[in-house]
Amino acid sequence: MARKSSSDSGGFIFKTGLFAVLAGLAFWIFNQFSGEKPDTPDPAGPTTEYPQTPAPAAPAPTVNDLILPASTTGEIVRHTYYTLSYAEDHEQAEWVAYELTRDRLDKNWVERATSFRPDPDVRTESATPRDYSGSGYDRGHLCPAADMAFDTLAMNETFFMSNMSPQLRGFNGGVWRELEECTRDWARKFQKLYVVTGPVLSRPGKEQIGFSKVTVPAGYYKVLLAPEQHRAIAFVLTHEVSTKPIMEFAGTIDQVEKLTGIDFFPNLLKGLDEELEGSLDKSAWPVNQRRYEQRVKEWNIR
Repeated sequence: MARKSSSDSGGFIFKTGLFAVLAGLAFWIFNQFSGEKPDTPDPAGPTTEYPQTPAPAAPAPTVNDLILPASTTGEIVRHTYYTLSYAEDHEQAEWVAYELTRDRLDKNWVERATSFRPDPDVRTESATPRDYSGSGYDRGHLCPAADMAFDTLAMNETFFMSNMSPQLRGFNGGVWRELEECTRDWARKFQKLYVVTGPVLSRPGKEQIGFSKVTVPAGYYKVLLAPEQHRAIAFVLTHEVSTKPIMEFAGTIDQVEKLTGIDFFPNLLKGLDEELEGSLDKSAWPVNQRRYEQRVKEWNIR
């Protein structure tokens, strides 16, 4: 048998080495493009051995359906601490209902939220913050942020656009603000109030704004019921800057029902209790005279 020369041995070694390099390169390319790398664990882990922690469930709504008005639109949206009936034709709620208590108001207030955003629970889609941009109107709260300042989630939910209505700044920060602050005073006095607030959509609006054509209401209402004291009062405010005292806007639930076409507290005010809808005792609802003077001198012109 002929003996291999050193040059033949060198060629064989070179070819063997080249083959090993090419094989290694092919293996690397295969791993890069085959979808999964061998011996590299899935960061999430196998679901059978490392189950994913489920997201916490959203808190259940706390508003008792017994306090809700009748909906004329059929689109009821339940958030944790307030419930609303959405009016798609006007891109805002026709009413917002909730319970306001002394205990909640006396808690330390959380930091005020600032993030206005569409309401994901509105089936027909709510208005957006951009609808109000450059319109000259505030994003006016129906359920006030200060009424929900006892809890971060409660506060954040008041910044859904379904809870907003276009309001003149001098109205929003003036007579509307005074009525909201009076309502908190009365909740402390009576310990608990059922509150229903909304725009007057049964009358032609001032105009429409934004891509969504949000109606600018000509007026607003607030209906209050103190269930334990058997007291009720309602307010209708014209959408304008005002120097009139709050009690000049006061009336009965019957009057607001006739104006808006909404049946308030139909599950509560039955039989003999229906007399509350037509009664009004202004003396049971005291107002702060200094606050009124501050509204006229300062809040109206901010």
